[in-house]
Amino acid sequence: MFETAFTIEWGDCDEAGIGFYPNYFYWFDCTYQRWLRKHGLSQRELKRRFKSVTPLVNVGAQFVGPARYDDELVVRAEIAEWRERKFRIDYKLSVGNMQIASGFEQRAWSSVTDTGELRGASVPQEFRELLK
Repeated sequence: MFETAFTIEWGDCDEAGIGFYPNYFYWFDCTYQRWLRKHGLSQRELKRRFKSVTPLVNVGAQFVGPARYDDELVVRAEIAEWRERKFRIDYKLSVGNMQIASGFEQRAWSSVTDTGELRGASVPQEFRELLK
């Protein structure tokens, strides 16, 4: 599991001062990128080290409460499922002790060919171990 936090800024909000829903998907992605960096990885490093990237193939979210300007949004992420060529990350978002949203990203493991094309590939065990 990985945890990080974001301060909700004015630009993250709609006119009512509530976190604008597309930003939740941005925070999901930022959480994943921070998780990679915690383990010495990044999208560039995945490409260099594994000759692969992890594109999104499915996403979703449920919203049960608001995040407002100046709130500290805590995001918890964990791998919910490993498949041969894909993995799913589940997210729980809270403000204070109240969960306000949940969501998921399903990412594919794709090798990058010399011509820049993406091809589905098996998720390496080394990568799985890093995110445990």
